[in-house]
Amino acid sequence: MKAVLSLGSNLGRRFDTLQGALDTLFDAPGLTFVAVSPVYETDPVGGPEQGPYLNAIVIAETSLEPHALLERALSVENAFGRERHERWGPRTLDVDLIAVDDQTCDDAELTLPHPRAHERAFVLVPWADVDPDAVLPGHGRVADLAARVGTAGVRRLDDRVLQVPM
Repeated sequence: MKAVLSLGSNLGRRFDTLQGALDTLFDAPGLTFVAVSPVYETDPVGGPEQGPYLNAIVIAETSLEPHALLERALSVENAFGRERHERWGPRTLDVDLIAVDDQTCDDAELTLPHPRAHERAFVLVPWADVDPDAVLPGHGRVADLAARVGTAGVRRLDDRVLQVPM
């Protein structure tokens, strides 16, 4: 199965956190690296006043079922000191499961595809960059969705490149 995850950080050493999260995601079996997008600096969306984020999209092949993949994502967040004090507040690391193939899920722990991915430039623009033909289940082609939401508040950082996890 193909999985799409979003990485974001706006506290501390943002780039180092993204690289560490990428490496940690692939430390255990069940997830095979396919691609990572360029890094983008993005304005925060919603929530309190806060600094800009660094964001990237990761594409992987997985043998994990979506709930197990979500648990891995949450475990990586915890490893990097993620604290949940305020909805959409600043964070050391955010790892969101965006999509797993064309699967859908809507339960107390997981919604697939991610319920706001189709509205979020910080997800769509990097995703379209790394996989121009991608489709967000139920919403359409990612590149078309990215064009619709626009690139305001989303800046590609060509001098910051995440390394393929070892």
